[in-house]
Formats: sequence, structure tokens, C-alpha cells
Amino acid sequence: MRRLIHVPIVHGPEDLGTQLEAVRHAYVSRYGVRAWQLHLKSVEQFWNQVRHRLRPLREQAGTLRIYQDGLPVCGRETELARQLSAQGSQNHRLLVELVEAGAELVGTEDPELLRQEHERAHRADRLGEPASTARYDPLMEARDRYIASRIDATLAETGLGLLFMGALHRVIEKLPKDIQAARL
Repeated sequence: MRRLIHVPIVHGPEDLGTQLEAVRHAYVSRYGVRAWQLHLKSVEQFWNQVRHRLRPLREQAGTLRIYQDGLPVCGRETELARQLSAQGSQNHRLLVELVEAGAELVGTEDPELLRQEHERAHRADRLGEPASTARYDPLMEARDRYIASRIDATLAETGLGLLFMGALHRVIEKLPKDIQAARL
């Protein structure tokens, strides 16, 4: 039986890239500077808890496959994770730690679908509109189907995978029946 542990992720400021300033501004405008600071602290605490809960898996890291929201299939997956880790991403720092312990980081997303998602977010940002990624739509559906197919194609028959995925995704419901999924 193939097993997959779903790790719901919370994006830290380093994960937002060019969207950071727009997100920060919207958050501060709505809730205030103090709330933004508390939010940043809670994101850090979240990742510390995830790191702690995944610590026992390091012993089996050599058989572990990791799938990451927003990580394209490109042949440079570990390099990208290292770059984002160096920029302060707690999520990617954890990925790098697991890779260094022996886990395999697997390209998870279709680069073309990611490009469309980024273009949509930039268009919304330029127009001063909320990003339409805040809802489940045909583009998100296509991304989720692709991610599920990548997991199906790369997770070994008796393998264990970690799926780091944002809350809007519905990948788990698209997995084949022989993959047993549980939430961290």
C-alpha cells in the first residue's frame, strides 16, 4: 500500500515573492500592523511544529518522496528549494533538511499551469484586484489533477510520500484508491 501524508502549508512572507508587498499591504489595511506581526510569528510557530512532528520520519528519509505546492517539474527541484530556503522560507528549509537526510524531492507541478497561475496573480495585482486564486476554479482543478498524476507515477508501491500543499488544493480526492492519504 502506498502512503501519503498531507502537510497543509501556511505560506510565510518569503514564499510570496513579488506578491509579498500586496499581501502585506492588504493585511495591514484590514487588521493593522500589530496583527501582521502576530501573523508572522504564528507562521514561524506553525513551521516549527511541522518540523517537530516530522522529525520521526528522518529515520526513513531514504525511502521518502516529497511533493511541494508550486514546485515545477524541471530537473532543478532541489536547487530551487535551496534558493528559497536561503531566502528564509521555512517550508523550503524543511524540504532541504529532509533531502539532506536522504529524501527525494519530486517535481510536483506542471510548469505551464504554474506560469498561467503566476500570470493571473500578476494581472490581478496590477489591476488592484484580489487574486482569483482565492477560490477553486478550472486552473486549480487542472493543477490538482496534474499533481495527483505525478504522485501516482512516482510514489513507489510500498512508498511513503509527504505532500506539502496549500489549503485551497483538492489533490487528495484525485489520488488513485491504492494511495492511502492521511493529514499530518
